[in-house]
Amino acid sequence: MTSIDRLFPIRLLNLVIALGCASLIGIALYMQHQLGLEPCPLCMTQRVAIIAVGSVALLAFLINPQGVGRRVMAGLAGLLAIAGGAVSSRQLWLQSLPEDQVPACGPSLEYMLETFPLAETLKIMLQGDGNCAEVVWTFLGLSIPGWTLVAFVGLLGVNLWQMLRRI
Repeated sequence: MTSIDRLFPIRLLNLVIALGCASLIGIALYMQHQLGLEPCPLCMTQRVAIIAVGSVALLAFLINPQGVGRRVMAGLAGLLAIAGGAVSSRQLWLQSLPEDQVPACGPSLEYMLETFPLAETLKIMLQGDGNCAEVVWTFLGLSIPGWTLVAFVGLLGVNLWQMLRRI
């Protein structure tokens, strides 16, 4: 066992991942409720992906799987991080479009859930709309989906390490 493996045991790292994801959701809720930044459909989808990665990590912390189980849990969390990163990338692409190429704004999520079948609502959420192209906040030159992509890349990296490390 290397010194880095001793410093970051698998179970503890799963707890850190889960707490990190909970912190990201806390920040998102703060931005929504305190700063008044309403999430678009792609933002909501990214939140679901963060919650999913955190839930897998929390479950891995609680049950502490060994061997193949550990690799499966880390692989699942990694796949969820890839999916979330793809959604973040889609939103960044929408934000980079010239104004005349931005898709029209769509209905609210509540309206879609009440009116459309679930499959249609999910399709619309994953495609994004004009609301998703609006940049409402930046930090160090990155918008919210840019920072979320950074988080997904980090989560993917940590989960790949969890999956591939030898213990």
